[in-house]
This record gives sequence, C-alpha cells and structure tokens, in this order.
Amino acid sequence: MTIEIFFHGAAGCVTGSCFRVRSAAAEILVDCGLFQGSKTLKALNYNAFPFDPRHLDAVLLTHAHIDHSGQLPKLMRAGFERTIYATVETQELCEIMLADCGHIQESEVEHLNRRNVQRGREAVEAIYTARDAARVMEQFTAVPLGDWIAVAPGMRARWWDAGHILGSASIELEIREDTAGEVRRVMFSGDLGPGGSEFLNDPDGPIGGVDHLIMESTYGARVRDATDSVTRRAALAKELRLAHGHGGPLLMPAFAVERTQELLADLLQIIDAGEAPPGAIFLDSPLAIKASEIFFEHGRKAGRNPFDKIRAAGHLHFLEKAADSDRLEQVTGWYIIMAGSGMCDAGRIRKHLKRLLWRDEVSVLLSGYQAVGTLGRLLQEGQRNVRIQGEQIKVRAHIRSLDVYSGHADAPALGRWAKARAPIQGSLFLVHGEPESLEALRERIGGEIPDARVVIPQIDERFVLDATGSSRQAATPRLAQSAVATTDWHNAKSALLNDLEEALERAPDDAARAALIATLAGRLKQPG
Repeated sequence: MTIEIFFHGAAGCVTGSCFRVRSAAAEILVDCGLFQGSKTLKALNYNAFPFDPRHLDAVLLTHAHIDHSGQLPKLMRAGFERTIYATVETQELCEIMLADCGHIQESEVEHLNRRNVQRGREAVEAIYTARDAARVMEQFTAVPLGDWIAVAPGMRARWWDAGHILGSASIELEIREDTAGEVRRVMFSGDLGPGGSEFLNDPDGPIGGVDHLIMESTYGARVRDATDSVTRRAALAKELRLAHGHGGPLLMPAFAVERTQELLADLLQIIDAGEAPPGAIFLDSPLAIKASEIFFEHGRKAGRNPFDKIRAAGHLHFLEKAADSDRLEQVTGWYIIMAGSGMCDAGRIRKHLKRLLWRDEVSVLLSGYQAVGTLGRLLQEGQRNVRIQGEQIKVRAHIRSLDVYSGHADAPALGRWAKARAPIQGSLFLVHGEPESLEALRERIGGEIPDARVVIPQIDERFVLDATGSSRQAATPRLAQSAVATTDWHNAKSALLNDLEEALERAPDDAARAALIATLAGRLKQPG
C-alpha cells in the first residue's frame, strides 16, 4: 500500500497550510491557504501550484482562516472542479472571508499597478477576484462533526472539533487499498484551540491511536499561565486602564473571525462593570461585522450565546463604509478602534497605524500571533521606525501584547493532545510553526514517540507513509527553507532606509549629510 504526502505549505513556517495526500486510487488536499509574512514568502501566492489541480479528487478544509482557505479560488481558476468538504460554520465563514480577500487583492493590485506604471514596471494580476470567491463557494459541501464521509475513491474522513475558531476541526482520514485490503488512518490536527474557553469547546479527536499524525506547532515553544474568563478579563481591563492613562486612543488589530468577537464581548462586559474607563468602541471592519452575524446564529454553547451582547448599541459602533472609517480622524480623546488585519498587514488597521503610530499618547494592543516579516511582528519586537505603504513612520505609540486571547494551544496542551491520540504507529509530522517552536515541541514529545519518527518537513517535501514510519523522497522546493520563516531582503531594505533617515537626522550639519550620501553612493557604484 503506497501513500504519499506532500507538504506544500505550513512547513517550517506558520502560514500557507496545504497538504496533498496521494494513494493509488485518489489524490486530495487538506487545506489550501495563503502564505503570510515576508514579501518573499507571500510571492508564492502568485506562483503556479506545484501540482495539477485538475487531478485532485477533493479538498478537505479544517477551518476558514485565510492561511488555510485563502487559495481555494485560485485552485478553482487553475482547474479544480470537485468538492470542498467543510463544516457548515466554516462554509458560511469562507463565503464572506474569501470574498473579502478577493476585494483586498483587487484593491491592492490596483494600487500596486498605479505605482508600477509610474516606475515603468509591468502590471500584475490579482491572485483572484471577489467574483472568483463567489464561484468557488458552489463547490462546498457541508459536513457534520463525527460522521464518516466518503471523500474520494478509497478514502473517507470525519471531522472533530478543534476548538480554535467557530467551525474549526481536526480531520481524520482513512485510506483503504481495496474493500478487503489494508487501512491506514492519517490525522490532521488543523489549528488547535487552548481549551477552557467559554466561547468554544475543548479540542477533540479519535481515541485508540492513529497511524500518522500531522500536527500544528504554532506555540510549541510557549508555556502560558493557567487562565480563565475572570483572569482574562482582568488582564484586558488592566491594558485598557494603561492605554487610557496615556491620554489617547487604543488601536486593537484583531483577526476578524473569533478574536474580534471574543474581545468585543469582554470589552463590553468590562466597561459595563466599571472595571475600565468608558468610551466609544469602533469596530472598523466590514468583514468582522459580517462574521458577527454568523456568530449570532451559530455561537451557542451550553444553552446560551455569549456573542449576543456584541450587537451595535451604546458604546459599540459598527463602521461598514470607508467614509465612516475616515471620519475617525476627527475623533479625539479616549476611544478604541478594532480593525483588521490581526498581523497589521492589510485592511483598515494600516490606515489608522499610519496616522497614529507617531503619537506618544496612542496605544496599540496586539492580541494574536504575529508572523515573521509582518508589520505586527516588527511592532511587537520593538522597531521604532516602520514603513507603511512606502512611507517611514516613527513609532512613538505604546506597543503592548496580550496573549490570553490566543486561539492556539500552548506547548503543554499540544503535548497532551498528541498523547491522547496515541499510540501513533508511524510518523508524527510537526507543521505550522516557526523553527524554534517546531524544535521545542519535538523535544517535548520526544519522550512519548521515538525521535526518529518525529519529522519536521520542509516546504514541498514528499514522504512515503508505511505502517511504522515514513521515508523522505527527493523534492524540488519552490523556496529555500532558509527563506521560509525569516525576514527577507524587503524587510532589510526597509530597515536600511529607516536607518539612513535616522543617520541623516543625527548628522550635525549638511556637510556631514552630504558626505554620508557620497560614501553610500560610491559604495553602490563599486563593481560587485
């Protein structure tokens, strides 16, 4: 029985989740997401797939986040015509998220092409459009949790609650050689939630062992303090009081799905209880507003819906039109803006950061994972000069991070989840993590599974799965692994331009500035 698995994304990095499974009878994808992070990594989104989408029998989707679903319209445009299987909540969220992603790509490409014309460069085409996003939704089929579904010849799958966002799931795939032949069980964790949430269930999964496990490692190097809803809201209230004390507004970059809704629910409860200064809260994200409607419909847990309280009223204002967002420039004093994207790499949050980062009375609160090379990561790491849409911005605002709203399990929780899937007869593949997280989780799990069977794949690598392990096969990666989870020359260029601006400002006079520029110009003209 020959089963191959290809790691076309989330290998040595956190984004671009895309795993291809091939047997003698069928070929499927688990996830098909966009890469996020450095420009070098995001460039893969524009390249052709390293496989022929026309040969795929199905796509199995773990959840709606764009780094897991964001290339589905592109897949359709490249010839994929079969079914995409996902939970009903994932399907409904994808309908609005993919459309939003298509609109953003059209807008960004239009802006880029205006600059390309000015620079004499060729125009580029959007990865896909909002119309493509609407068309691909016709290929979705909703699946219930816990039921086996035939997804391709010789393959069936069932979805288990992953507790990460609304509708998120781990996927158990069973591959059978023929009606009387050998069966292999391959488990994909998807993104796993931290558990203990009043908004979501704890991660679940099959008991009794699997043959191979493909597991996320986002926070494989992090151990969080135990928390509950009371301590979580207390931590958020403290951040609100600190921000209010600085005298200006608070910007909260947030992922439009799940994090925004959870933060809003807690914000309103904290303010209503008098635990933080009252003030207007502006949800400046059409996508988050649309997503909230889905949470109103499907967010019930234990007989109640904790998201009902976040309907626009009182302190909370929903801003759907761009003109409404622009009018925030006229607001002064203490207020809160929540907008996407969570990593500050797109959406309306960039506009607010561009106009407010230089002010020392402003606060920015990061509440989710920040991938390498993103603006959010640069701010989190303390960069005092950043570039937004080509302009240098001095960072004087107070940058804070709050980890208690993370949608990812920490290292001990990941270890417990993996142990609960034991015995793992074959290989445990660690994906969806940066190098230090992958290695830390390998060490943590090493006592449970022999080290030789814990594998950290690289991008586009291919493995043959057998009953007791896996064998690495020759592969031609689209990108060197050294460039996958690091900053790139674009980041280095931005840092250099920022350093040059600062050096010119510090220079004692114009003669010193001219000498510095002459030295740099001379170095650039040297051969090699």
